[in-house]
Amino acid sequence: MTLIIGKIAEQKQVNGRDFPLVILPPNPTVASDKSAFQQWMAEYRTELHAKLIDHGALLFRGFPVNNADAFEAMLDQTDYQNMPYVGGAAPRTQVTPSRIVTANESPATETIPFHHEMAQTPHPPGYIFFYCDVAPETGGATSILHSAEICSAFFELDADFAAKIEREGVRYIRVMPAVTDSQSPIGRSWQETFKVETRAECERVLLEHKMTWTWLANDELRTESPTLPAIRFDDESQQKTFFNSVLAVYTGWDDARNVAKKAVISGDGAEMDAEVMASTVQRMAQLCVNFNWHSQDVLFLNNHTVLHARQPFTGQRRILASIAYK
Repeated sequence: MTLIIGKIAEQKQVNGRDFPLVILPPNPTVASDKSAFQQWMAEYRTELHAKLIDHGALLFRGFPVNNADAFEAMLDQTDYQNMPYVGGAAPRTQVTPSRIVTANESPATETIPFHHEMAQTPHPPGYIFFYCDVAPETGGATSILHSAEICSAFFELDADFAAKIEREGVRYIRVMPAVTDSQSPIGRSWQETFKVETRAECERVLLEHKMTWTWLANDELRTESPTLPAIRFDDESQQKTFFNSVLAVYTGWDDARNVAKKAVISGDGAEMDAEVMASTVQRMAQLCVNFNWHSQDVLFLNNHTVLHARQPFTGQRRILASIAYK
């Protein structure tokens, strides 16, 4: 058997390669029998990983992945090592005891801006996986964007500012509630964010992450990340990438506790350039692929080289997720 490649209307070409690359079942048995599918995944895991590095995103469509357990079983056939969701801002629910959680549970009316998963932390995952349990009635596309493309555009928009961000890096500032606020796209409590129960446990994790912090009224927690790179060179793809959460923070970290435009600063403490931020958002919209979900779709993303976002939707939408180490 060889990999069967499909097409979808939304995809584009990046560096002469399909983005995303669409993978279809090689035969009716793999399309319908979970055991045969898992065997196929195990057999082709090395080739599939190579395709993920080359293309940045793989869409599996038509495979027998009909619930969270089947999604987990699919991932278990790969070499990707499960990574706990420690440090992320989005409200989530643990779905299986080990590796499956819900995708960002922020309100359906909200757009989740482009970001590399957990790029605001010192140890972001290398790979992220999504599964469509329930497709939305309308909207709800997961938008994907090749990081090298937007990195080039960022330098074209303002070479001096881009060079400063590359040189100095950025820091992220966030105030977390004591109890998860499901009405906020960044409303995860500090207990859930760091998987702790007490302040002492939390402070140990913060030290490990080299973060500074202040305890506020109402048991809220203000954290500031160490200075992190915003532009990185990806060794596998040999491309410079826009590896950060700058736009996601600058446009999306507004809630009762946080002011988005003050939540990300450059290494010297200065706020982001508003004009460059607005122009970069426009370029992201022009360059991205808005990928519409079908029930039982699975999407693999190389978090080193691809940013993702979420569009507003109506009706029920249930996307599950998992992350893996580098």
